[in-house]
Amino acid sequence: MVTLEQARTRLAVLRPSIDELIRLRADFAELRADLAGAGRSPLGGLAEAKACEARIFSLLEEISSGDVQMKGYAPVLLDFPGQREGRDVLWCWLEGDADINWYHRSDCGFPGRRPA
Repeated sequence: MVTLEQARTRLAVLRPSIDELIRLRADFAELRADLAGAGRSPLGGLAEAKACEARIFSLLEEISSGDVQMKGYAPVLLDFPGQREGRDVLWCWLEGDADINWYHRSDCGFPGRRPA
């Protein structure tokens, strides 16, 4: 369990890895589309696609370790288990959010998001 401030600190530490994941996710999508169509890509060939995929899986493991739950990859959705007013909650960050400004009860999921 982490406080909101601890979750925000953890997110700040993870941001470089998240940014790399987002970039590689786009590269991998283009590589796959290009290789399936024209059989070649300005981003490389099969070897580059495999290396990109391997790095993506490494980043997914890195980001979702410890006190972070990765709930989505495209878009990236992260939950940090914590407590608010004596109730278990998940501090919630969605790709595009500037900071962790949302939470939801553990038993309500994403539809139960409320402003932190």
